[in-house]
Amino acid sequence: MRFLFSFSLLLFCLNTGLAQKPKINQPLYPDDVFLDLKIDVVYLASDYLEGRQTGKPGEALAGEYIIHRFKELGWTPKGMDGSFLQPFPFKTITNPHANPNDAPIAGTGHNVVAYLDNGAENTVVVGGHYDHLGWGETGGSLHAHEKAIHNGADDNASGIAAMLRMAEVLKDRKVGTHNNYLFIAFSGEEMGLFGSKYFVNNPTVPLASINYMLNMDMVGRLNEERVLAINAVGTSPVWNEILSNIKRGGLKIKTTDSGIGPSDHTSFYLKDIPVLHFFTGQHQQYHKPEDDVPLINFPGIYDVSEYLLAIIEKLDNKGKIEFTKTKQSVERSAAAFKVTLGVMPDYVYSGIGMRIDAVIEGRVADKAGLKDGDIVLKIGETNVKDIYEYMEGLSKFKAGDKAPVVVKRGKKMVTKEVTF
Repeated sequence: MRFLFSFSLLLFCLNTGLAQKPKINQPLYPDDVFLDLKIDVVYLASDYLEGRQTGKPGEALAGEYIIHRFKELGWTPKGMDGSFLQPFPFKTITNPHANPNDAPIAGTGHNVVAYLDNGAENTVVVGGHYDHLGWGETGGSLHAHEKAIHNGADDNASGIAAMLRMAEVLKDRKVGTHNNYLFIAFSGEEMGLFGSKYFVNNPTVPLASINYMLNMDMVGRLNEERVLAINAVGTSPVWNEILSNIKRGGLKIKTTDSGIGPSDHTSFYLKDIPVLHFFTGQHQQYHKPEDDVPLINFPGIYDVSEYLLAIIEKLDNKGKIEFTKTKQSVERSAAAFKVTLGVMPDYVYSGIGMRIDAVIEGRVADKAGLKDGDIVLKIGETNVKDIYEYMEGLSKFKAGDKAPVVVKRGKKMVTKEVTF
């Protein structure tokens, strides 16, 4: 069954141009090295799954496929009640004045959790989210036209494919045997990290036994300069030393320190667990239907997975690594905008709007009288439902412009004029 499925999908890959020519500065590999990576991404990013929206049939189909792959690779279930699945509730909030805790449950999502037991004291978590935006009808889509399937080939079928390849290597090569491994395909990430937040509050292994967490989110578009962004290196004193000594596939590493970011590693960082987040970069197809398979760099996914395996091997004999808190980054993708508000967004906030985690002293928001905990609902004429619309609102201004910013402060609605 697997062979026939693999063979038919391989033919599809070849016929649609996925047997890619090497990019500049990209090492040469035999074509069959990428077979499973191609199969995994092609299936997860197919129209058949209708964008893998949390709680929808496409998410269930994706989950079934990931379970099938883990079973095939010889991993054991570590979800709930002897299953690979860990169900969790999620909410959608449409009233900006409502308390998120009072919102009704909108549905149930499912994490897929697999375990490799090496009889070790500590466990390494490797994760990535498998959900995406469905038809783009929920918050987060940047598609301005009629509804269309958002296949999310890079975001984040690429991360799941890399994770599954790592699962195969760890099982077959018997590397990194001084830790156990918990691999988690999270859902609910696009809605506000629901799956990972649920897991850390309801762990299926003792939270104290988790050594560190590696998160892959959008690793399928490695550029010709071969730059791999690694975020959260400030969460342990060992990261910089380890990363500086790893050379794989000619990758060039760009790092940031903060443990807080818009992906599932944040949930683990907030539980005092060392984390790293791997990312090959933003692109014009982000959160649009155009994020599809023909643009994926499969050799790049392979190289990223090799890099993570090298980290695991380097740390194998070092026991449990130390955790450190980090100074939070000021803005996500600030360089893409002409102005910033001068705040640290709360990336784990799941309600309507963009909640301010910290106002930076002396910056625009501070001068205007915005406060920590304010929830930004509108910038100028742009209504802010989530952090993506917050960034869209900022993109409409240049230095010197003035704009009203509407925030929810406690139960009150407050309007402040900011000068960028």
